[in-house]
Amino acid sequence: MTPHAFATLATFENLYAAHRAARVGKRRKTDVIAFEMNLAHELIQLKTRLENGVYTIGGYQRFIIHDPKTREIQALRYADRIVQHSLCDNILAPFFEKRLIHDNAACRVGKGTSFGIARLTAFLREHYRRHGAAGWILKADIRSYFPSIDHDILLTRLRRSIPDPRVMALLENIIDSFHATPGKGLPMGNQTSQWFALYYLDPIDRLIKEKLRMPHYTRYMDDMVLLAPDKTELRECLRQIREKCADELKLELNAKTQITPIKNGVDYLGWHFYLTPTGKVVRTLRAAAKVRLKKRLKNLQHAYAAGEFDLPDIKLRIASSNGHLQQGHTWRLRAKLYGRTVFRRNEGG
Repeated sequence: MTPHAFATLATFENLYAAHRAARVGKRRKTDVIAFEMNLAHELIQLKTRLENGVYTIGGYQRFIIHDPKTREIQALRYADRIVQHSLCDNILAPFFEKRLIHDNAACRVGKGTSFGIARLTAFLREHYRRHGAAGWILKADIRSYFPSIDHDILLTRLRRSIPDPRVMALLENIIDSFHATPGKGLPMGNQTSQWFALYYLDPIDRLIKEKLRMPHYTRYMDDMVLLAPDKTELRECLRQIREKCADELKLELNAKTQITPIKNGVDYLGWHFYLTPTGKVVRTLRAAAKVRLKKRLKNLQHAYAAGEFDLPDIKLRIASSNGHLQQGHTWRLRAKLYGRTVFRRNEGG
């Protein structure tokens, strides 16, 4: 990143591209429609506020989601989402990509859940080639991760690496715009929060890969999985991870963190992975994920019937779900689900 990187996020072209990205799947929302009615004027105003240093984050709209689990989401107004898209696409993504380890899987171009699934599958196969079906798995995650991220720790690390004072001022504005508790917490609806959350645990990644030299490790946001032939080795890894989280990051591991035999398998990214005695890696959809999938299909049927979605929207969402299911051993489930699902408009719709 150069000392003048800020200029790239505030160009009209990049703000327009960010608007097009931010509106995907939301073009019928009232705030998007209102913004697009005066698109050029709104973008120029946003550009001017950014360039003059008077841009500030607006308030958050809070709502509850229940899929995959109940949690509060904090959503920005539409203009702020455009700024976040431009900031992430043009500045933060290139900046963080150079600093994160390869097996930090979430939210990155060319990675995501498919990458995380593929990496754990490859690690299980490699473990079998070296050690057979015996061995151990450490599965860890952070207790209340997003609400627990410490602002001072995050900002101190960012200030050491970001040379552009205007970029840093914008990041401070964004980070300080939300507090779960005083001095802590990132809003889960922010695109920037995803990048900050990936970056915040980088010291743990470095500990595991560079100091402890554990080859079979992958992380998706705060979900961590390590494989090893020796349980004692994983116990020492867990001790050091727990210590570093507490001392340097002010984080606490979830009580569900545990070391279990590889033969028991492991839950990761909505799948249950297990290694057969012959070395085959089997991925089955977790029961809770099946329930969520059926509920999503039912909700899509209702939305289509009410005229909230057009057929291309439905096909896009079905294709996304089907693509995820194809990553596991699910052909019977897919045939059952999609073979029985019919989309019809309500009469007069």
